[in-house]
Amino acid sequence: MPIDAAKAVAAEPRTGEIAWSHKDVQLYHLGLGAGVPATDPDELRYTLESRLHVLPSFATVAGAGSPGVISGLSMPGVDVDLARVLHGSQTVRLHRPIPAEGTATATGRIAAVYDKGKAAVLVMRTEVADAEGPLWTNDAQIFVRGEGGWGGDRGPSARLEPPSGDPDRTVERPVREDQALLYRLSGDRNPLHADPEFAKLAGFDRPILHGLCTYGMTLKAVVDTLLGGDVTRVRSYTTRFAGVVFPGETLRIRMWRHDGAVRVTVSAAERDDAPVLADTTVDHT
Repeated sequence: MPIDAAKAVAAEPRTGEIAWSHKDVQLYHLGLGAGVPATDPDELRYTLESRLHVLPSFATVAGAGSPGVISGLSMPGVDVDLARVLHGSQTVRLHRPIPAEGTATATGRIAAVYDKGKAAVLVMRTEVADAEGPLWTNDAQIFVRGEGGWGGDRGPSARLEPPSGDPDRTVERPVREDQALLYRLSGDRNPLHADPEFAKLAGFDRPILHGLCTYGMTLKAVVDTLLGGDVTRVRSYTTRFAGVVFPGETLRIRMWRHDGAVRVTVSAAERDDAPVLADTTVDHT
């Protein structure tokens, strides 16, 4: 079996220095579709360096996401085919607001390996701190199809009861045809999102949008509509990737207010509301 769970969890963490500038933040925001309309003061907070604030989901790509998901797939005890890999879920916990420019130390390790029968799940944890202390913690759950079945721990269930009642807000966000090509410049160069031939090998008719691009677009919608545009109110953000998005489609984002949290569902409008993100929560002040 290509995954040795005990060896993977016991492996020494990988530590690296990361750095980012306002250009990296602006490119990330543009990759999420920010800047439309270009002169809108609310959008200039994402695109103009003199007004720049940082959407917390930038934590998934800061320093080109290093040490990130792809590097985690080469950790001791892990040897898998990239075409069998899917991003299952993502959580970002903010310890304080992310500065528009910075340097930090990122420490990555495999926190757990779960046996789902027909797939293995790797929990990749990255903790980032700068000279002033912790900044954020990323947890990515990665599904590796065809690698389960060794009798290991199935792990906890992250499924939540669906939100009840009518949503407080529903917005739609278009995905440009070239959006995956722009978003990948922030660090995720997986050919699944750009190369039609590779996408076919992975079982898709054409390249799909990065799940983390949908993740960022959704957080931006929540911040802009229910949190008064204040990115510093976000404390944590978690989602389960329930389906794919193809460039050119439209995201339908439904939001429900709760005490200190916003519950969210995201679907593909043109495909009869096919689920895209589920079990999604933004915890905030």
